[in-house]
Amino acid sequence: MALPDHATTGDRIWYYGFRVIVGVIFFYLVFPILSIIPLSFNSGELLSYPMQGFSLRWYQDFFGSGRWGLAIKNSVIIGLSSMVLATIFGTTAAVGINRANFRGKQLVLALLISPMMIPLIITALSLYLFYARLGLNNSYFGLILAHTILGVPFVLITVSATLQSFDYNLVRAGASLGAAPLKVFFKIVLPNIAPGVFSGALFAFATSLDEVVVVMFIAGPSHRTIPRQMFSGIREHLSPTFLAAATILIVFAALLMLTLELLRKRNDKYNSPPGGGAAPK
Repeated sequence: MALPDHATTGDRIWYYGFRVIVGVIFFYLVFPILSIIPLSFNSGELLSYPMQGFSLRWYQDFFGSGRWGLAIKNSVIIGLSSMVLATIFGTTAAVGINRANFRGKQLVLALLISPMMIPLIITALSLYLFYARLGLNNSYFGLILAHTILGVPFVLITVSATLQSFDYNLVRAGASLGAAPLKVFFKIVLPNIAPGVFSGALFAFATSLDEVVVVMFIAGPSHRTIPRQMFSGIREHLSPTFLAAATILIVFAALLMLTLELLRKRNDKYNSPPGGGAAPK
C-alpha cells in the first residue's frame, strides 16, 4: 500500500520504519541459509571463508557418487509415493469433515492433524515400536506409510481452507441432475478445490523430502534419503558435498514456495466474485 500524500510525520516514520524492521528480520532469518551457497562452490574442503577457489567438484560428487545417487532415488520414490497417498487421504478427509456434521468432529480433526503437533522424536519412536511387530522396519513400504502420516495434515488443512469458499449448491445441483457422488466429486468438487489439493500435495512432498528423524529410526542402510545422507555427511565423514545437496534443496524449496504463491493468487482470483463482494457459501 502506497503512502498517501496527506500522511503525517508519524505516519511516514511508521511507514518506512516498519519496512526497515521487516527487512532486518528477513535478512537475519535468510542470511545464515544463503551463506552456505557460495561454500558449495568452494574448491577446497574447508567449510570456512575466504574461499580457496571456484569449483563444481562437490556437485559432481553429489550427482555422480553412488551413495548420493541412492539417496536421491530413495527420496524421489518415497516422496512421490507418500505425496500421492497423503493427497488422496487428506483430500478425502477434508471433504468428509467439512461436509458432515457429527458429534466428535473436532476430536477427529484434532487426531488427523496431531502428527503436526507431536514432536517427531515421539512419532519416530512410536512408529519404530509399531513397525517392529509388523516387520515394516527397513522397508520402502514402511517409510512411505510413515511419510504419508506426516503429510496428511498439510493436505487436510490446505484443502479445508479451499473448501471454505466452495459453494455446495453446485453439489446439490449435480445430484439433482442424476450424477453419481463420485462423478459429482470429480466433475464439480475436485476442479474447484484443485489449487488447495495441489498446494497440499506440494507441502506433503516437501515434508517427506525434508524428514530425517523418522528415517533414522525405521530406515535401513539401503533406504537412506537425502537428509539422512546429509546428516551422515556431517557426523561420519565431513564433506562439502552436503553443502551442494543443501543448496539444491534450498533452490527446490524456493521454487515450491513460488509455485504455492502463484496457486494462492490464482485461487484468490478465482474465488473473488465480480464487484469485490464476499464469495458465496
